[in-house]
Amino acid sequence: MTKPSPSSQWQRINETSLQDAASLSLETFKSGAANHKLAIWDPAKNGVRFLKELIFNLCEHLTPRQWELLRAVGNRDVGAPYAITYDGELVCLDYLQAVFEVGFMERHFRFADAAVLEIGAGYGRTAHTLLANHAIAEYVIVDLDKALVLAKRYLERVLPAAAFARLRFVPVEEFDSLDAKSFDCCLNIDSFAEMDAEIVHFYLDYIRSHCAGFFSKNPVGKYLDKSLDGHHDGAEAVRLALKSGILRDIIDIYDNAAVRKQALKFVEAYAPGPEWRCVDQGGGRPWSFYWQAAYVREKA
Repeated sequence: MTKPSPSSQWQRINETSLQDAASLSLETFKSGAANHKLAIWDPAKNGVRFLKELIFNLCEHLTPRQWELLRAVGNRDVGAPYAITYDGELVCLDYLQAVFEVGFMERHFRFADAAVLEIGAGYGRTAHTLLANHAIAEYVIVDLDKALVLAKRYLERVLPAAAFARLRFVPVEEFDSLDAKSFDCCLNIDSFAEMDAEIVHFYLDYIRSHCAGFFSKNPVGKYLDKSLDGHHDGAEAVRLALKSGILRDIIDIYDNAAVRKQALKFVEAYAPGPEWRCVDQGGGRPWSFYWQAAYVREKA
């Protein structure tokens, strides 16, 4: 009769990761090499695996409207993103976030023939998604010069010529050129938290007097959990991150009660003025410590 025996793979694991099983600390072993073989892949070595699993799990819960928004956006493969294939669609986390953002915004803002201002657009994923799904009249992006170079190159590549023609790229140094303009909607995604506080208030004052609607998606606060990223950019980067933005409380970003409590401050802090009303708010998926809110200016 054949007797059970370990495979060569598990024999190796038994002799390496589990060789000190008798002396493993029961207080800490779940975060170490032994458990990374027994139960969970080592997150330090399997970051892309966990990212793709996150994307896959998010895709399983997309609504028909969210799929519609995503499928309308062409050329999402430009730039070789980390992506999965779901129901024949190439899906990456960047454009899932854009779909969540646009789906939230379009419940409260009218984009047909609208003038839109985005402050800090990154490479342009949200602009790409909005322009692919709505007949926006004008889309103005304000950002630092190098970021604008990338956004302009990228959006010219992925958008049809007619949609790209509706874009205007404004360096922050030329922001005063917008003083005579008004916008139906302004959006800021994940950049107000990285600006000096006085600059954030400068932009909020501008939004208050020049815009009819405002969407903010930003972190509710700061964190100091070194296990999340190893503080790989060094102590100076951590110091600068902790002093930026207008919400600087340090919280446990994986404590939902702490995040929800801090979200109350978020909604108040990002209101452009007393005459503005928050019409919707909620978690900024998929991140635990991001919040999003839509504001409208009340008519006098």
